[in-house]
Amino acid sequence: QVQLVESGGGLVQPGGSLRLSCAASGSFFSSASMGWYRQAPGKQRESVATITAGSTTNYAESVKGRFTISRDNAKNTVYLQMNSLKPEDTAVYYCNRWPSWSRLWGQGTQVTVSS
Repeated sequence: QVQLVESGGGLVQPGGSLRLSCAASGSFFSSASMGWYRQAPGKQRESVATITAGSTTNYAESVKGRFTISRDNAKNTVYLQMNSLKPEDTAVYYCNRWPSWSRLWGQGTQVTVSS
């Protein structure tokens, strides 16, 4: 059964950093494009960063230069390094394939940026 489990969220002050991890089960991972998404209260879920099987990356304008997506195919894990965090980055962060598969949405991990 394919499953994605996010971790690494928490409460951080503005300007701080967090590293999110997403562990995948199943044999699809190494050949799949993956993405990090987020949903803030009252807003639609949005794509934050994507990475192809060949490690080509793409970022939303709002996080470009601050966030870095990476992957470790040996560990079936995709990461999101978040630096210079802002209050507007507060959201539940999810990983999924890119484009997303509806059946793969997990519980996500909460990131709260506040002083």
